[in-house]
Amino acid sequence: MKTTRDFRPLSDRYTFDCGPCSGAHGFAQIDTAQDAPYYGTWCSPSARALVCFSEGTLTTTVCETDAEFVAELRALARWNDDAGHGPMRIDARRDDALRQAFETLGLGDLLH
Repeated sequence: MKTTRDFRPLSDRYTFDCGPCSGAHGFAQIDTAQDAPYYGTWCSPSARALVCFSEGTLTTTVCETDAEFVAELRALARWNDDAGHGPMRIDARRDDALRQAFETLGLGDLLH
């Protein structure tokens, strides 16, 4: 697994929703109770990537295997529950292929 961090001080979550983390790029939105213009999280099963934007900090984690990707999403769901931001849900953006990719990975229970 590889994690990188960058700082994007003039961005907001919508920059990523409509750009690099859009459904057109294979990303689903991860919804939690803490979502706000300054915070958002996305994931891509095909890229095995999780992207988090929080107050200008952009953290990208790319997993090496499907199992590692699933474990990261399960850990994120637990963290959100423990922190009072749950339940975490994955929004596949009405994309049947994206929804199927999550279901194939055994993550159907996290989908909206």
